[in-house]
Amino acid sequence: MNATANAWDMEVDVLVIGAGGCGLTAAIAAHDEGASVAIVEKREQPGGNTALSTGSIPGAGSRFQRAAQIEDSPATMVADLLRITGEHDLGQVSNTLVAMSAELCEWLVDRVPARMSLITDYCHVGHTIPRLHAPTSRRGQDLMDDLLAGVAARDIPLAVGNPVQSLLTSETGAVIGAHIGGKGVESSRIKAGKVILACNGFAGNRALVSEFCPEIAGAEYFGALGSQGEAVIWGRELGAGLANMGAYQGYAAVAYPHGSLLSWTTIEKGGILVNAQGERFGNEDLGYSGYARLVLAQQGEVFAIFDEQMKAIASKEEEFCELVNLGGVKSAASVEELAALFKLPADALVRTVEAYNAAASGQGQDPLGRSKFALAPLQNSYWICRVTPGLFHTQGGLAIDSAGHVLKTDGTPIPNLFAGGGAAGGISGREGAAGYASGNGLLTAIGLGYLSGRAAAREIQQARAV
Repeated sequence: MNATANAWDMEVDVLVIGAGGCGLTAAIAAHDEGASVAIVEKREQPGGNTALSTGSIPGAGSRFQRAAQIEDSPATMVADLLRITGEHDLGQVSNTLVAMSAELCEWLVDRVPARMSLITDYCHVGHTIPRLHAPTSRRGQDLMDDLLAGVAARDIPLAVGNPVQSLLTSETGAVIGAHIGGKGVESSRIKAGKVILACNGFAGNRALVSEFCPEIAGAEYFGALGSQGEAVIWGRELGAGLANMGAYQGYAAVAYPHGSLLSWTTIEKGGILVNAQGERFGNEDLGYSGYARLVLAQQGEVFAIFDEQMKAIASKEEEFCELVNLGGVKSAASVEELAALFKLPADALVRTVEAYNAAASGQGQDPLGRSKFALAPLQNSYWICRVTPGLFHTQGGLAIDSAGHVLKTDGTPIPNLFAGGGAAGGISGREGAAGYASGNGLLTAIGLGYLSGRAAAREIQQARAV
């Protein structure tokens, strides 16, 4: 939307649209580089998908890894990601994020400050080395609380319940601000030297999901409310390019009907997923994201099965403990008793577990191709949870460069416009969910917030110095 040079209600160096992890990080980073900053959020409270996550961010070569005597490097992490994502539209962005990932984790702890530590219990999906840094609770809300405290300590204005109606542009097509308004909100116009889009993805927009991610369009959406794809819509209007639009993060094991995540640790450490016939239907090594479409394809009830050892490790996560306390996870002394809990065919389930245990014990190959059995074979007391697949967030969005500048379809930047998090293209491959490694979502959210906030503030300072 073209704007005239008058009638501004507020002026600021950097306007951040969206108060999730990306937006709050961008605001803090820009502020600490000397810029005046304001944040607007359409929902009544901050959060986004960061609040619903485990708060885990990969950092390759961090001082926390060194303290734990874990050897890692950006080159190793790049190789890990490339192995599962393949070549995609934002390879250079991915490499940049990996290169500064250790710096990012240390900055969060030292400067925000955020209460995070290195997870050393096991390697997460897609990683060959323990490199995820997260709150002790493994709750993204704790990370959000720390970011919000960082924003408040810096006196950065944060206005919730203030939806952006449109971006405002000059006659030459440069973004110069935003029009704010909506039901119950007085319309206003904010002038900004730089605008950072941090307003989540499009997973809550059925039409856009069907257009770009049709294989998961039938799954229930479990991500943050408000992921309606405004950034994609505004970007298209401005001639922006799109990147990796077919990629998404799914979750294969949302506890049903509770709606909370069954910790994938239960599967990664040796558990299995079976259908209503008591049979496995895929290779669980695909990970929680890539496996989601296989669960969706069952078109019937699906169950996660694991044992006491696996439950003990998952019990380090608060959300899992809450699920157990709510009765979402049930136990039995034998496979037959386990089957009876949900009226599964006992004979079939016994055969499934026996065949799986044989493969896990080295008595032949797993017919479904699984090779990582961790604590399996299944033994001792057994546990079961009814699960459903979910779509959590999209991994495609606006085309960007390594500083977060939004790019037109011809590859040139749209002046003054940045994007990060769900608004920007992700680093999880071009399409599907198999390219999603644990922490990819927050690496692009927090990482691009950090990069774009710093870049926006520095560009403003450079312009003033001319």
